[in-house]
Amino acid sequence: MSGFWAFDVDRTESWAYCVNAFTADECEQIIAIGESHVLEKGKVRFSLEPLRKSDIVFLWPDEKNKWIFERVVGVITSLNQQFFRFGLTGLGEGLQFTRYKAPGERYGRHLDSGVNIPIRKLSFTLQLSHPDTYEGGDLCLHLGENPTKVGRGQGYVAVFPSWTLHEVEPVTKGIRYSLVAWATGKPFV
Repeated sequence: MSGFWAFDVDRTESWAYCVNAFTADECEQIIAIGESHVLEKGKVRFSLEPLRKSDIVFLWPDEKNKWIFERVVGVITSLNQQFFRFGLTGLGEGLQFTRYKAPGERYGRHLDSGVNIPIRKLSFTLQLSHPDTYEGGDLCLHLGENPTKVGRGQGYVAVFPSWTLHEVEPVTKGIRYSLVAWATGKPFV
C-alpha cells in the first residue's frame, strides 16, 4: 500500500498574449498622452548595479485616459480567465508609460514581484511602437535555457506571472514605447 495521493492538476500557463489588443491609432494616442507628461528616469528598488535605463511616467485614471484603463483591465481579465485563473483585485499602481531610446536603453533581467511592494500576480506589457521604428528592445521571458522573445507588433500584449524572470534588451536604433501594468491580488494560498 502506497502513502502517495495525487492532487488534481491545476494548469497555469507560463504566459499569454493578444496580437491586436489595441489598434495602431490607439497606440499612437497612448504615446501622445505619455509624451505630454514629464518623464523621469526609471528606478529599481534594491539593485546595486545599473539594471534599468529608460524614462517613465505613471498614468492614473482621468477623463482623457479612462478608456485605456478599461481596455487594459478587459485584456488582463480575459487572458487571466483563459490561461491563469488567478484571484485578481485591480491595478493599484497605475499604468507605467515607458520610453527606451537608442543607443542602449534597456531593462536588465528582473522580476516584477518582491518585498515591500503590492502583491503583483500578473504583469502586462503593451507594445506601443510600430516594429519598423526601432531595433533591439525585445521583451524576453526567461522561462528555460533560451529566452522567449515576445511579439513586436504594434498593439501586441504579453501577460505573464509577475515572478517570471524577464528583460527588455538594449534598443540599438530608434525609440521603443510600451505600457506596463501589474494586476494585484490577495496572497496565493
